[in-house]
Amino acid sequence: MYNTKKVYFEFKKEGNMTKAYDQFINLQKKLKEVSELAGFSKSFYEIIKEPERVIEVNIPVKMDNGTSKCFKAYRSSHNTALGPAKGGVRFDESVTYDEVKVLSTLMSLKVALLNLPLGGGKGGVVVDPKSLSERELEALSRGFVRAMNNYLGPRIDIPAPDMNTNAKIMGYFVDEYIALNGGNHDIATFTGKGVEMGGSLGRSEATGFGVYLTIKKYYEKIGQSLEGVTFALQGFGNVGSFAAKYLVADGAKLIALNSKDKNAKSGSSAIFDENGLSIKDLEKARKETGSALNIEAKKITNEEFFALDCDILIPAAMENVIDETNAEDIKARLVVEAANGPVTENGEEILNKKNIPLIPDILANSGGVLVSHYEWIQNITGSYWDEKEVREKQEKDMSKAIEEVFETAEKYKVNFRQAAFILSLSRIEKALKLRGRI
Repeated sequence: MYNTKKVYFEFKKEGNMTKAYDQFINLQKKLKEVSELAGFSKSFYEIIKEPERVIEVNIPVKMDNGTSKCFKAYRSSHNTALGPAKGGVRFDESVTYDEVKVLSTLMSLKVALLNLPLGGGKGGVVVDPKSLSERELEALSRGFVRAMNNYLGPRIDIPAPDMNTNAKIMGYFVDEYIALNGGNHDIATFTGKGVEMGGSLGRSEATGFGVYLTIKKYYEKIGQSLEGVTFALQGFGNVGSFAAKYLVADGAKLIALNSKDKNAKSGSSAIFDENGLSIKDLEKARKETGSALNIEAKKITNEEFFALDCDILIPAAMENVIDETNAEDIKARLVVEAANGPVTENGEEILNKKNIPLIPDILANSGGVLVSHYEWIQNITGSYWDEKEVREKQEKDMSKAIEEVFETAEKYKVNFRQAAFILSLSRIEKALKLRGRI
């Protein structure tokens, strides 16, 4: 019924490598560079440069019009030396084989950085979910679990929500998994569930709170408070809005917001107020009009937004928004990757030359996976924590990771991304040695 196979290599038609493939090659270069810098063995690099497995399946779905349609799906498990694979499943037309390889590798680094007993995973279905009816979406979700069932489990691979998936989709996943496995209610197989299905309290704010905490710790490191610090935010979704809330509550000032704008040719636009944008007004506008940009404020271009003179620039929406075309114009004193991969390799090189510190995504936005780990623990033990307990644990665990990255950066005289990579890879290497694999 399903075409399930291990995949090793893929090229785009017409002989050109895909964008995702290029990203994967660049990531491999970074891994090699850092491995050599930290003195890791060539054998270690040979193991971590490729995922342990990448599964490709075709999921048949009976459509509302009576026809059947197959949807391509992937699940990558990068490295499980530290524990079972952990990572989201996205539903999007942009999903590719190479993309899930990149994201699962980065997830391995992220969970290792937090010192969690987990490995990195990532999956996706090539689909525009908005084109599906609710029944078709449910059928696709259940089909994904049926196709991947042999490779899922709380001690094997633990999916979670990602782009265009949510607690509702996780509910479909859980229900189908239980039905396929003899009624075994092992809900720890999936995280990001609704609280009523075993989800953790505090999950919605976790990533944004982690971004705030990372910035706070950085400012403590340089001997400053957040009082009066100005920041520009790209994206006012779940991550960006909560990060902004916490920063403003601690005395920082949001002076500019860049977000989606269906009326703009580029698909996005920005607003600016040197006296500070009101979080309350932004949330009200988003709720009532569909866009946080619809408040009284100065309209500025995307180019002007990225060139603003501010203390912190926080890209919290899309990948690859800071590149060689705009990095030279950035005047912010700190860039924080709240989104996944918002700064390209070329963009980061320019920021490094300008001596603008960058806090990488695997640290800054790791709060979400940390609380997902808490959900996994709560499901396994059957003991559940209140929101205060979750937040206190997150602050303690993230603070430790942040301090370790700062210390590693000073020890090796490297930037924060390199330091985070060194720290993560050192833990994976130790686990592989203990297992006798190297």
